[in-house]
This record gives sequence, structure tokens and C-alpha cells, in this order.
Amino acid sequence: MASGFFAILDDIAALMDDVAVASKIATQKTAGILGDDLAVNAEKSTGFVSSREIPVLWAITKGSFLNKLIIVPIALLLNAFLPAAIKIILVLGGFYLAYEGVEKIVEYFFHKKETEHPAAVEALEEDASLEKVKIKSAVTTDFILSVEIVIIALSTVLESSLALQILTVSVVSILATVGVYGIVALVVRMDDLGFMLIAKSNQKGFLNHLGVFLVKTLPIIIKVFAVVGTIALLLVSGGIFSHNIDYLHHVLPEWPSLIKEFSLGIIGGLFFLGLLAGGKKVLGMFR
Repeated sequence: MASGFFAILDDIAALMDDVAVASKIATQKTAGILGDDLAVNAEKSTGFVSSREIPVLWAITKGSFLNKLIIVPIALLLNAFLPAAIKIILVLGGFYLAYEGVEKIVEYFFHKKETEHPAAVEALEEDASLEKVKIKSAVTTDFILSVEIVIIALSTVLESSLALQILTVSVVSILATVGVYGIVALVVRMDDLGFMLIAKSNQKGFLNHLGVFLVKTLPIIIKVFAVVGTIALLLVSGGIFSHNIDYLHHVLPEWPSLIKEFSLGIIGGLFFLGLLAGGKKVLGMFR
């Protein structure tokens, strides 16, 4: 009886060892998409008043966990019974990401908003309905990026047992969410840490200089995240198109992959943007 119990423990230990190895490989393969995920979500998690940053980030994090709770079982079922559907879902998600990236570029160059009074901006940012819209947008984008992360993680253990597939994808999903949003939380609270250091140093010495540096650096980091996040959206979407549409995979083989994927993201976003604009006009004709 005891030998049977220890045999079970040995099997569990062997499975956990396999999970650790598979998770390490899967994490390495998803490193690129995790970097893009960080840039995109950091950009989407900023722009709120200081008192709302952590509550908003927590709401997005909970949405991210829920996304993966939905995606993981569906991905495993589709992989088992309808693997072709995974490519279709990825491509549709790619169009959404490309649209978001192109829309930001179009908004910046052609629909610049007039400068608003700081008090009006603050009131706007505190508006609960606007906050919900931004959270929903961030969670939607996270959903599509999470699909990509889960699929890549799953691809590393396709030949393994179902138990190893489930555990590996679950571990990578948890690490991705905790890692990405943990770093984002640190970034958005940089200014508070800076002000705390300035207060404790009595505005003198190294701590004061470090605090001032953190406070002044945060707006720059947020602007960088805005740019990098937009580029990441287009690169991820272009990568989805290139890797999941056979024709595009073999188009322009001499081009560097980054330029090719960025170009495909731009084209896909413009196509989707035009499609939405055309759809709105058609609907407007019947009103």
C-alpha cells in the first residue's frame, strides 16, 4: 500500500518536472509576444488620475485572468476536435489588433483633439463611464493577445499528454498575467514613489535626486509606451497574418520579418478601418 502511495508521488514529481521544463520552453517562445503585451497594456493602463490607477489596473488584471480562464479550455478543446478554427480565431483577432494600431495613428495625424483645460481633463478622466470604456478596451485587447500566448504555449506541448498540456498552458497563462501587470503596476506608481523619496529626503541628497528623476521620467515612459504599444499592435497583428495565412507567409521573402509584419499590420488595419467606415455608411443609408 505504501509503495503504491510513493509511486503516485513519484509520478506527480515527474509530471511537475516535465511541466517546469515545458513551461520554460513555452515562456521563451512567448517572450516576444509578452513584451508586446507589456507595451500594449502599459499604454492602455495609463492616463487615469493617480487615485484610480491601481483600481483600474486591478480591474484589467481580473479581466485578464478571466480571459485566460475562458481561453485555455476552449483552446484545448479546439486543438483536440477542430484545430482549423484556431487559425481563423487568430486571424480575426489580428484584424482587431491591426485596426486598433492604425486607428491610433489616424487619430494622431488627422483627428488631433483641441487642448483642454487641465480641470476639464481631470473631470473627464474621473468620469466613471469613460473609465469603464477604457477598461473594456484594455480587456478586449488582452483577450486577443492572450489567445496568441495560449496558442504558442500549447504548440510547445502538442505531442505531450493532456495533463501536461493543461498544466503547462495554465502555468504560462498565470505567469504572463502576473508578470505583465506586476510590471505595469510598478511603472504607473513611479511618480508616487518619487514623491515619497523627495518628502523623506527633505529635498536634499541622493534620494531627492532619485525621486525627482522618477517623477520626471514617468511622463516620458508613458509616451514611449504609447508609441511602442501602437507599434506592438501592428507587429503582433502582422505576425499573425504572416504565420497563419499561407499566401502572406510566402510573400516578399526577401523583406526583413519586422518590416514585413509591420506592413501587413498597417494594411490589415486600413482594410478593417475602411470596412467599418463603409459599414457605417451603409447602415446610415437605411436610417
